[in-house]
Amino acid sequence: MPTSSARTHDSARSAPGGGVQSLERAFDLLERMADAGGEVGLSELSSSSGLPLPTIHRLMRTLVTCGYVRQQPNRRYALGPRLIRLGESSSRLLGTWARPHLARLVEETGETANMALLDGDEVVYVAQVPSKHSMRMFTEVGRRVLPHSTGVGKALLAGFPPQDVRALLARTGMPAATDRTITTPEGFLAALEEVRRQGYAVDDNEQEIGVRCLAVSVPDSPTPAALSISGPAGRVTEAATERIVPVLQQVATELSEVLTTPGGGPAV
Repeated sequence: MPTSSARTHDSARSAPGGGVQSLERAFDLLERMADAGGEVGLSELSSSSGLPLPTIHRLMRTLVTCGYVRQQPNRRYALGPRLIRLGESSSRLLGTWARPHLARLVEETGETANMALLDGDEVVYVAQVPSKHSMRMFTEVGRRVLPHSTGVGKALLAGFPPQDVRALLARTGMPAATDRTITTPEGFLAALEEVRRQGYAVDDNEQEIGVRCLAVSVPDSPTPAALSISGPAGRVTEAATERIVPVLQQVATELSEVLTTPGGGPAV
């Protein structure tokens, strides 16, 4: 029978990439719990991860002790409250990392650039660089809006299964911000199909009369994210759209590389 110190050494042995295997496994379990979207049991985590139950139990016990996982009265597990602080800090950092990319969008398109995340059922704006035009759009960082009337909302939800989109719309409702707002699930699902077909989303006077917005999702973002530009409808015309969309898509791809590169910066 291995000694306690031998077990500790085994759980902390190096992973193939030079990291600590137990840490990699713990974070993998947290991500699997996030994907599940609710409570999970040890057997479910063992089946999905391929790890033996004793290993899962040891890792989960540690995560519970640290506050990153909570054990429910029914013995199942849910993400814990200490993750909220980490999530809030990382959301702010996402905005910081995005700002140089948004500044480039402003330079190349002339319009205000935004980054938005899907937070629960709402879209939250986490970063903005304003246009240099005297007539420009402004959205307060931290502002929350419903997704059905925004370009970023369409870009974010275009990758979701239709049944998930319908469930979200049932929870939020679809109030009209203008007479151009889509107010039926069928109309919104049709708009999402158009987003998938053309590779970008449009808010054409749907959130605010006189304002047109173009948006794309950030590929492979660790949390659903989108970039957009917005400006007066007289400037963000169909002709301007043909010029702006390729820039949006390129910048989104470059930001994706920053967000998905291990370490996100110089090696430490």
